[in-house]
This record gives sequence, C-alpha cells and structure tokens, in this order.
Amino acid sequence: MGTSMSVRTKVLSLDTMNPNVKNIEYAVRGPIVARAAEIEKELKSGQKKPFNEVIKCNIGDCHAMGQPPLTFLRQVTALLADSSLFKSNLYPDDAKQRAARILDDCGGQSVGAYSHACGVSVIREDCAKYIESRDGGVPANSDDIFLSTGASEAVKSILELLSTGKEGRDQVGIMIPIPQYPLYTATISQYNLRAVPYYLNEADNWSLSIKELRRAYEEAAPSCRPRGLVVINPGNPTGQVLRREIIEEVLQFAKEKSLFVLADEVYQHNVYAEGAKFFSFKQVINSMGPKYGKEIELASFMSASKGYMGECGFRGGYCELANIDKDVQAMLYKQLSARLCPSVIGQGLMSVIANPPKPGEPSYESHEREKAKVLGDLAIKARMATETFNRIPGMQCNPVQGAMYAFPSLQLPEKLVDEAKAKGMEPDAFYCTALLEEKGICVVPGSGFGQRPGTYHFRMTILPTVEKLKIVMQAFKEFHEDFINRYNGLIAVNWTGLAAATAASNSAFSKWRLLFRHDWIKNQ
Repeated sequence: MGTSMSVRTKVLSLDTMNPNVKNIEYAVRGPIVARAAEIEKELKSGQKKPFNEVIKCNIGDCHAMGQPPLTFLRQVTALLADSSLFKSNLYPDDAKQRAARILDDCGGQSVGAYSHACGVSVIREDCAKYIESRDGGVPANSDDIFLSTGASEAVKSILELLSTGKEGRDQVGIMIPIPQYPLYTATISQYNLRAVPYYLNEADNWSLSIKELRRAYEEAAPSCRPRGLVVINPGNPTGQVLRREIIEEVLQFAKEKSLFVLADEVYQHNVYAEGAKFFSFKQVINSMGPKYGKEIELASFMSASKGYMGECGFRGGYCELANIDKDVQAMLYKQLSARLCPSVIGQGLMSVIANPPKPGEPSYESHEREKAKVLGDLAIKARMATETFNRIPGMQCNPVQGAMYAFPSLQLPEKLVDEAKAKGMEPDAFYCTALLEEKGICVVPGSGFGQRPGTYHFRMTILPTVEKLKIVMQAFKEFHEDFINRYNGLIAVNWTGLAAATAASNSAFSKWRLLFRHDWIKNQ
C-alpha cells in the first residue's frame, strides 16, 4: 500500500509576503556596499588587490571612519550604565550631576528600566530648552517632543501617521527632494504611500525652487493626494544649507497647499561654508506671524548620530511637533507606546547633547575644544573635497556647505554609458563599481538617491580623517582620468567580482526606476 507525503510549503515566501517590503531599497547599504564587504574578506584571506584596504565612504558613520568620541558624552553615558563609577575621581562633577539627574527620573534609578513611551521626562525637558535656545527664545514644550531610536524611527512614525492605506487617486503622496536620503523612498514604499519627487536645483547649489515644487505638486495631484512635504536641511546627499528666504517660500507653499511639513534637520550642527547659516523651520515659521506660526503642521527631527557627536550606535533622537491636532497627537503617542520606549541609554546621550557643559563647569573648556576640533576638521575636508573634485576634468561639485557629503556630477563618455547599459547597470553604478574594484573606495551612485534623467552623480562622505581623505582624493583623480580615457577607444574591463555586482546592481537599480516611473515625471 503506497503512501503519499504532502510537501509543506512555507507560510511566508516571496509570493506571499508583504509586497510593500519587497519594494524597499536602501542604496547606502546596497549592492556596491555588499561587494565592498566581500572584497574586505578577500583581502583578509590573502588575495592580492591594487590596494591594501577598502575605504568606506558610503555612509555617515563618523566613528567607523575614525572620529574619536567626545569625552564628556561618553563620561555621562558610562555613569548612566555603571553607577559604581560615581565613586571614581576620574569623572568630573558636572558629568556626575547630569547622570544623577537622569537616573533620578528613571524607574529604579536605572537605564535598564523602561521609560515613558515618549521618553524620560527630564530629557524631553532638556530637548525643549535646547530648541528654545537654538531658536532665539521661541517657546518649546516638552509635551510636544518625543524621543526616538535615532531620527529614522521618528520619521517613520510620522509617515505612518500620514498614510491612509488608500489606493489610486486617494493614495497619499509625500513630496520628497531629489536627490534624497533613501530612508524616505524606503519608508514610502513600506507604508504604501506615493513618492512625489521634486528636483533640487543643481545649478543654484542644490537650492529649492517654488516653481519646481508647484510643478511636482500639480503633476501629481490628478493621480494621488499630496499630503506631506519633506525638506532635508542641511542637505543629504547634496550638502547644501537653505537660505532663510527659501525656507519662507517653502512654508508659504505648504500653507497654500495644506501640506504637513517634515523638516529633517539632523545636520543642524554641520555648517561650514562662509555665509551659510542654519535656520530651523520652527524658528522661521514663528517669525512669519500667527497665520503661519499657529497653523502650519510641522514635525522636525534631530539625531545624536550626526553633528559633531557622530554617536550612531547609541540610536538617540527626537521629534518636535508643532500645531498638531491634539487628538491626533494623542493617537501618535498611543502608537508609540506599542514600542514600549526608545533606547534609554540613547536618550541619556541625547540629554547631554541638549545640555552640554556650561561656562564655569569643569568640563566646559575641554568639551568645547573637542567639539571645535571635529567641526574644524569637517570644514577642512568639505573644502578639500569640493576643490579636488572641481579640478578633475569631467567632474563638477557644488560647495559642501554642510552635512557630511559631497555629491559631484560626472560627465561620462557615451561609450561608457552604452557599455554600462549593456551590462544592465546604471552608468554611475558602473563607475562606482569600477572605483571599488580598482581603488578600494566605496561610494554610492547618484541613481541610489534619485537624480534628473541623463545626469550622473555619486555621494561620498567627507568623514575619513584629513590624512586619509587626501589619499582618497588622489586615488579619485588617478582613477577618474584613467577610467574615462579608456573610453576614448573602448577597452574591455574585466574586474574581479563584476558579474556578481552587475547582477545585484541590475536588480536594485531596476527597482529604483520602477519606484519613480510615474507619468508625471516623463517630461523631465
């Protein structure tokens, strides 16, 4: 008697999983970065390369690139984690006072206890005082601030709140800058929102044009419901700092079109260029009179990961809400309670950033020296990157005014573009793959951030040390001139690992194209 055995299929497969998750792409950790990790393993195994190390310029991870942590920040977090250190003479009184104040507001006086879902009360108060001081006295209420596991979690919470789950013309559209930080397109996909791209003006140092905002809105409106407007200032990946008058125009447009404004301001400490100055959206709104200051709905985001701190791994951040309907705010806070709380040690770090040593305190002078050193080095590296790229034929780079990135444009020969497309790759991804294979430098192609069709870019962090960045810049010059010259007469390129990188890039960048394939973009 025969028996038949049924094969049990997986509950979850690529066919049955949430399709919105499959649409997510995140270029700064994409296929080229995966190949960089493979090359690192190959180097460790003894394989010979034209270089001795992979220099990862793909992500804004300050400490991974050699930036030392600030002493005072780490002293307070050490005290928070180990209360026995209060007995040590190695820790200054101002660090102990801050740690004790935070612990007194934690359950059981321990960062191992859950906090309130929106964060430890005294830390939210610190953030409110920081915002009020930053904005020249514009009031800030700690009840309108929630702490988050990095700014990314807060951004996702607000975008989820804006989503209605509807399809077709009722699907919610979110206006995002192009180029943009891939968190936004990834989250927009995840929450079944519609991306409404507006192009930054590269010819005007990546500034924001109201004419372009209006074009993007009007072309999207027949097919979705634009409801939110994302602005990244200082810019990622483009490194610009918005002028105050531009922020005012953006807010006028947001009021006219009844748009919820998401102000990504995580790089607010990173401003280098002469004449550039950071203005928060909240400060500008409140200077425009009550029609703006009391009406425009705004969420602004800050992070411990950027600035002079660079403490990515602690995952500290906050979001301040302005003019939000109180019933909606209550629903948001209810939603946040499902996460229990953000990282309490990360909250503690955020408190120290908001409440650094004051003049006259023991740690003030050393803290200010360390902070000035980090920001001073970043300013040197911003100029170095800008000047070097602009000296390379076939490259053009706007001044890196702020943030941590250069975003140069590439003039690529037609033969190079054709070869890349024949391999199923975006031309700038093809370029960046060659750079990695031949020089060991990992950057992110501009196609991973979005760009005007027919233009090519890459994003590079300016985070390597000054000495290492000099090496990177020299390698770029050598590579670019040699690589471009090959296509004066087409020479076959045979890189180790190209097949794998090509396959991965083909998949990743074709999904990117699908994400932005809207009829209203066709004439750009």
